Amino acid sequence: MYNYLLAKKHGGTFILRIEDTDQKRYVPGAEEYIKNALDWCGINPDEGPDQGGDFGPYRQSERKDKYAQYADQLVQGGNAYYAFDTPAEIEAMREAQQADGNRGAKYGVETRMHMKNSLTLDAAQTKAWLDEGKPYTIRLKIPEDEIVSFVDEIRDQVQFNSKELDDKVIFKSDGMPTYHLANVVDDHAMQITHVIRGEEWLSSTGHHVYLYRFLGWEDVMPKFAHLPLILSPVGKGKLSKRHGKKFGFPVFPLSWVAENEEDSFIGFKDAGYLPNALVNFLAFLGWNPGTEQEIFSLKELVEAFSLERINKSGARFDIDKAKWFNQQYIHNMSNDELAVAFKLMAKAEGFDVSGEFAKTYVGMFKERIQFMPDLMSQGKFLLLDKLEEYDEKSVRKKWKGDAAEVMSAYVEELAKEVDFNPEHLEQFSKEFLEKRELGFGALFPGLRLGLSGSLKGPAVFDMMQLIGKEKTIGRLKAAPAAFAKIKNAQNS
Repeated sequence: MYNYLLAKKHGGTFILRIEDTDQKRYVPGAEEYIKNALDWCGINPDEGPDQGGDFGPYRQSERKDKYAQYADQLVQGGNAYYAFDTPAEIEAMREAQQADGNRGAKYGVETRMHMKNSLTLDAAQTKAWLDEGKPYTIRLKIPEDEIVSFVDEIRDQVQFNSKELDDKVIFKSDGMPTYHLANVVDDHAMQITHVIRGEEWLSSTGHHVYLYRFLGWEDVMPKFAHLPLILSPVGKGKLSKRHGKKFGFPVFPLSWVAENEEDSFIGFKDAGYLPNALVNFLAFLGWNPGTEQEIFSLKELVEAFSLERINKSGARFDIDKAKWFNQQYIHNMSNDELAVAFKLMAKAEGFDVSGEFAKTYVGMFKERIQFMPDLMSQGKFLLLDKLEEYDEKSVRKKWKGDAAEVMSAYVEELAKEVDFNPEHLEQFSKEFLEKRELGFGALFPGLRLGLSGSLKGPAVFDMMQLIGKEKTIGRLKAAPAAFAKIKNAQNS
């Protein structure tokens, strides 16, 4: 999203590139998920697999032939080498290093000359193994004991001693590059000016600087900006799907159905979040506009965004704040917009409601909900022909004394009324109670229970107007018998 905001802020191009070079981790359907999620959020690429562009193809698996030549160029220039070590041999090396007290054991300056690679083998042996198809990788040859540095747009000057860097694998024997080579080659080929990514890639950027240098592209290297991590709700460690399951919130925009059911998850979309609310919330995870304003449209985020206002420290994922943003966006929707959404929800559950009913209905619940599905769950009782369930605890507590006689008399009088506007119904009800010298408690708890089945819900007279005279009378006539049955069950 920050890449998108920066590109749009400066009239640039936002590119979607599918980085699918690691075939072992390839997940069928993941590309469509990514594209659907971006589309749902309104973060639309200018160039990509579907949009096309001057620098395609935009799937790295379709660019395989472009990487081998650069891997060979690096080997021929003495900046990379063939490595024939098996995974077991590499693991044995690490264990030996650790046994000698080297806890940061890695394949690099200190160990490369003790391994099976084209630096330790003679040229004839190397060629023979390549010709016979012996599995290999190509590793970047990191210089010994020098400082490599670059300017990060968020963290200023960053530097590493090359002794800290391992000899990264940049090319595999399956003909596919690793992330490191593929991204440097593609960023150069696609004329990328800015790379904005998570801080977990900060330590690898030293390798990327070397790749730009060795390939002769150091002068046109893109600017890097490494974002702070999104932390778990308790502020310890990077946010993960595990945290989402533990604390009960989504971690991805849509929903994902995986082959392994345990890896499936409900996303923000199906959880009832609005895309613009989610984008607004995400924008504030690590960035702030420098003002008190919190509600931003995507266009306003583009106008306000700058790399200078991105924080260096991690941002805690506060799900309550995400809910607040969603609630604000729902509150700011017009009743007409909400009514359209509600009619679709109602139809999906077998209810055919009029536009006027839907508009009045959403107006009653708009200020009460945090998520769109709440429109249905909180007021579904108003769509039913008759109530099937009642809050038994409330009935046992509130339905007592002569409540049945009061309700019967009220229904008899109410049936004579023609005007069912809330204001008139309120006045009618007050006069009913005054004539009998009764307080509100003698009627209203039973009235609310009879109409909604609980003591919660919108204003009583608003509900009566919405469901109409016939349903109102029907529910209030049926209520005393239902309440008596609940009371009798308690006594027995």
